[in-house]
Amino acid sequence: MRAFLFPGQGSQYSGMGDDFAVYEESKELYKRAEDVLGFDIVSIMNGDEDTLKITENAQPAIFLTSYIAYREMMKKGIEPDIAAGHSLGEYSAFAAAGVYDFDTGIYIVRKRGEFISSALEPGKGTMAAIIGLPFHEVENAIADIENVWPANYNDPTQIVISGLKESVHKAMEILKERGARKVVELKVSGPFHTPLIEKAAEEMEELLSQIKFHKPKFPIVLNVTARESNDPEDMKRYLVEQIVSPVKWLQSIERMKELGVEEYFEVGPKTVLKGLGRKNGIKVMHFREVIEVG
Repeated sequence: MRAFLFPGQGSQYSGMGDDFAVYEESKELYKRAEDVLGFDIVSIMNGDEDTLKITENAQPAIFLTSYIAYREMMKKGIEPDIAAGHSLGEYSAFAAAGVYDFDTGIYIVRKRGEFISSALEPGKGTMAAIIGLPFHEVENAIADIENVWPANYNDPTQIVISGLKESVHKAMEILKERGARKVVELKVSGPFHTPLIEKAAEEMEELLSQIKFHKPKFPIVLNVTARESNDPEDMKRYLVEQIVSPVKWLQSIERMKELGVEEYFEVGPKTVLKGLGRKNGIKVMHFREVIEVG
């Protein structure tokens, strides 16, 4: 049984437009992306890092390159039995599964980025990776701190917290005192996966109410539930909820293990999920290993 894993924000990098231009699928998809978005996203993908990392730019850039990678895998005859996406990557997984088409998907993720960016004044929120403490210890430590929440359960040794900057900084100090091996503030523009961006979820719900979701060609293990679904309405509901809920990535990987998945492929730029795979006890191959070597 084979799983495709689609990466989320943080996988973008300057020069990715040129790197993915070597793939035959890129010519058509770059043009379609520009037509839908109304601007040249590829020039942003090849531009300065600060502009690219802005949420509403990074999200369509990652979606676009992930979809190119998916199409290249399909040309090789390598198809998934199941898929999952890390946060933004869930949107890529839905497009690959045919829940909506590419044009709809890149439009949705651009709007998602805009909604998230405008939900809270930039600079007020932040996120931090906490490494080396069990989840329950982190949860207990932040339970009495207002405006900070668990945001990503990435692997057995890493949980990401998110919230207002002052609250996250306070939590970081407490967690250092409680023995966290490493505490790292992330370079993000806001408090993703928290109730602080509820406005973005409301706007996404309104947008998705106008879009028809189709039954996927293969099931998707959802971030919110860490369970697979092939029901279009469930998938739509949880895609909205995902914006303000933690990403259960470790739990999603454990679920795929239970289902008998033996092969895992990261389908997108960089190798973030490959790295997490090692910590979650699975071997993840990057799509380039198949396309360029296989």
